[in-house]
Amino acid sequence: MKTVLITGCSSGYGLETARHFHAKGWSVIATMRTPHEDILPRSPHMRVVQLDVTDPDSIAAALAASGPIDALVNNAGIGVVGAFEATPMAHVRKIFDTNTFGVMAMTQAVIPQFRARRSGVVVNVTSSVTLAAMPLAAAYTASKTAIEGFTGSLAHELAAFGVRAKLVEPGYAPSTRFAHNAGIDIADLIPETYAAFAGPIFEAFANPPLITREGDVADAVWQAANDLSGQLHFPAGADAVALARAG
Repeated sequence: MKTVLITGCSSGYGLETARHFHAKGWSVIATMRTPHEDILPRSPHMRVVQLDVTDPDSIAAALAASGPIDALVNNAGIGVVGAFEATPMAHVRKIFDTNTFGVMAMTQAVIPQFRARRSGVVVNVTSSVTLAAMPLAAAYTASKTAIEGFTGSLAHELAAFGVRAKLVEPGYAPSTRFAHNAGIDIADLIPETYAAFAGPIFEAFANPPLITREGDVADAVWQAANDLSGQLHFPAGADAVALARAG
């Protein structure tokens, strides 16, 4: 039985991905900043482990508690929507700490065991904002685009040791709490001078022609983790797939 460690499993994509891998017969280590065991199936093959990807000691403790793993899914992230001019740099750094440096730190921490065994896969969940430029998402896009470049380069050096690196690029999912964990009110990031520009954009967000569902992302992560073809990019959701094809 293979084992996957998934970050950010308290809701949304991470929660659904943990359920999906468990249903497919994998042993799952579902990590969360604040553990909630009651949201996942009770099973000897499902473990909830506390993890803050911005804290090196927390990373070390979580990996020590987890034991050997076959796959790492870097899903934990912070969403933010707003005018870049109004986004405090302290908040931009917070976004990068989780979305960018947290992913890098987790990846660096698991590479030694993968390299030693000459097997394993790292799946990094980014966003469709890396497929086409979106307004009011400059800082968020930057944090995710960094991981696109990071993963593409990393895939080459890990391949020398039989280890794979993949990207899953979800579209817009209205059912998730995208900016819920941002710790800042979206209204504070839309100054009055931006109201006329932002209004139509938020109206479009409210009525998207195509969307992504949690299950789309879980399935794409599953495909990426099991892919042996060398494919790097896995768009997830009807809107993301459309953007990838258009690009």
